[in-house]
Amino acid sequence: MKTFEVQFRYRDRNEVTVESTVKVDASSLPGAVGKAAREFVKGLDRKQRFDMNKNGLEITAKSVATTTSAQAETPSAEAAAR
Repeated sequence: MKTFEVQFRYRDRNEVTVESTVKVDASSLPGAVGKAAREFVKGLDRKQRFDMNKNGLEITAKSVATTTSAQAETPSAEAAAR
């Protein structure tokens, strides 16, 4: 699994930019964005959701790290094959 950092940004009714960053573990970028979006929207109240829908939601995502368990297994498999 990979770790992704997904940043959300929208303008509220007072013309203030609201930002939030969520870190999620997922196997792909689209999966990470979907998982983070569900988590982000659950934390909003009714008025915040309305403002987000009215003014649009800007999403920025980037890969932060990968899990090393898959990489750790590879050298031991190569040693066993020799």
